[in-house]
Amino acid sequence: MSIKFTILGCGYSMGVPRIDGFFGRCDPKNKKNYRTRCSALISSKNLNILIDTSPDLREQLIKNKVKSIDKIFYTHHHADQTHGINDLRVFYLKNKTKLNVYADDQTQKYLLKSFNYCFRNQGLSYPPIMNMLDLKDNHKFVDKKNNIELKSVVVKHGNINSICYIINKKCAYASDISKIYDYDIKLFFNLKYLIIDCLRYDPHYSHFNLKNVLDLVKVIKPEKTILTNLNHEMDYNQLKKKLPNNITPAFDGMTLLI
Repeated sequence: MSIKFTILGCGYSMGVPRIDGFFGRCDPKNKKNYRTRCSALISSKNLNILIDTSPDLREQLIKNKVKSIDKIFYTHHHADQTHGINDLRVFYLKNKTKLNVYADDQTQKYLLKSFNYCFRNQGLSYPPIMNMLDLKDNHKFVDKKNNIELKSVVVKHGNINSICYIINKKCAYASDISKIYDYDIKLFFNLKYLIIDCLRYDPHYSHFNLKNVLDLVKVIKPEKTILTNLNHEMDYNQLKKKLPNNITPAFDGMTLLI
C-alpha cells in the first residue's frame, strides 16, 4: 500500500463559511468552497499520523471515516491548529493506550498549560490520554513494508516559527508560513507535492499570499503545488482559472499518494 496524505481541512482560522455564514467571494454552491480549519492525515495500512488538531477535527475524522489515530504532530500552537485536541479522547478509551504527541518547545508549553488534563493526572476520574514527546529533526515509523519518514523544518510564520513537515522526501506540508529560511531552501527541491499556505491575494505579515507561492514555485519547482489555508476571498473555481496546470487549490478531503 502506498502512503496516503489527506488534507482534512484547508480553510483559514475562521473557516469558510465563517460562523456567521459569511462566504465572502466564495460561491456557496460549490462544495469545494466549504473549508474547515487545517489538519492533515498521513496513513498507511496500519498507521494513522495526524498533523494538527483543528477545532473541526471531529467533523473531519467522521467525514473521512478515520477509525484510529496513532500519533499526532503539531505545526505550531495557534488555536486553529490545537483546539480539537480533546476529541482524541475516544482513541484512548478504545485502545487503553496513550497517544504520542510530538511538538516543538513553544507548542509543548502551550498544550501543557491549556490542555494539562490531556497529559497529566489531575486526580479526577478522567486519566491523561497523551504522552508529550520532543519533536526531532527526523522521525521514522515502520508499518510492515511501508516506511514513513517525517522531517521537521522550522519556517517563519509572522512573529513566531512554525513547522513544515516533509514526508518521505516527496511531500512538504506547510499550512502556516511566511518565509522559508535561506539555509533550508535546499530541502524543498525535488518534491512531488508542495502543500502550502496561500491565505489570500493581498500580502499578509504571517502568511504566504498567491504571489509569494508563485515566486517560490519558480525557485523550487515541485511537480505539483496545492494551496491550503485559503480564506473567504479565494473562490475555488476563480482561483483555479488563474493557476497553471501544476498548481491547484486544495479542498477538504483531498487525497494524494506519496
